[in-house]
Amino acid sequence: MSFILVTGGAGYIGSHVVKELLQKGYQPIVYDNLDTGHREAVREAPLIEGDLADGEKLRETFQTYSIKAVIHFAASCLVEESVEHPLKYFKNNLSNSIQLLEVMEEFQVNRIVFSSSAAVYGEPLEIPISEEHPSAPTNPYGETKWMFEQILQRSSKAGRVRYISLRYFNAAGADPEGDLGEDHSPETHLIPLVLRAAFFGKPISIFGTDYDTPDGTCIRDYIHVTDLAHGHLLALQRLESGRDSGIYNLGNGKGFSVREVIQVAERVTGEKIAVHESPRRPGDPSCLIASSEKIRKELGWRPRYPELETMIQTAWNWHRSQFKAMSRMPD
Repeated sequence: MSFILVTGGAGYIGSHVVKELLQKGYQPIVYDNLDTGHREAVREAPLIEGDLADGEKLRETFQTYSIKAVIHFAASCLVEESVEHPLKYFKNNLSNSIQLLEVMEEFQVNRIVFSSSAAVYGEPLEIPISEEHPSAPTNPYGETKWMFEQILQRSSKAGRVRYISLRYFNAAGADPEGDLGEDHSPETHLIPLVLRAAFFGKPISIFGTDYDTPDGTCIRDYIHVTDLAHGHLLALQRLESGRDSGIYNLGNGKGFSVREVIQVAERVTGEKIAVHESPRRPGDPSCLIASSEKIRKELGWRPRYPELETMIQTAWNWHRSQFKAMSRMPD
């Protein structure tokens, strides 16, 4: 039996990909240190609790399971933290990923789907952003994603690996069946923070109201996490078919400002959400909107949940059940 190794598979996006793999008849193996992931999110897939820095544990995993491909999520992913602690990000996201490639090569596993990010683009020169847009990351998080893409490209040219790098924009929403959702500690993503504010009657902070956008707040392209998961499956299938390596954006091609997200959340929840205006966070571009024409054309990807209201509704369904179980606001 052959397996798909999913590093970081106990996290928000990774766990949705694991569910998609299981539904399509694949055998995922989750490798996660559980620093930010959740054991219960893995469901019936085998879980190996380990860190990519642990080369011995990684090699033991490849020895135990017949792995035919890797989907690589494991990384530190907080933009503001990356600005404050860049070495942590270069170690976790770059050095550990290089070790993963080395072990893959040692065990003759040459297919990898990489979880990249729109952060590789930096402040956009044009909207929407295509894959040909210059890469000029504005923070160490984006730099690590871009640098590992360069490593993958060099390794691919040397015939060592075939890869698909998925540069996705803002993951949002929750599993429509209610099995999985977004659960970070600390939580930094806008939609879960807005929904928490709505449920508990707390104000939400808007970081920056003086951007060069129609209402002064950041604009982002939101993509439903289930649509993201499907994109990873299509990428894996492309590699299985023997086709060339490639880089693809994953986004909806529509942008919404922070204030617009709050307004939609008020409609979904039926609650008025108080707002606290705060200074900009370092490293935040003003506007990120994807062109996903390439993945639509070459892989046949289509978003099944393109509407922001649907994303927020599925997230609200999941978060509300979690909030009701809480006796108090999490720290």
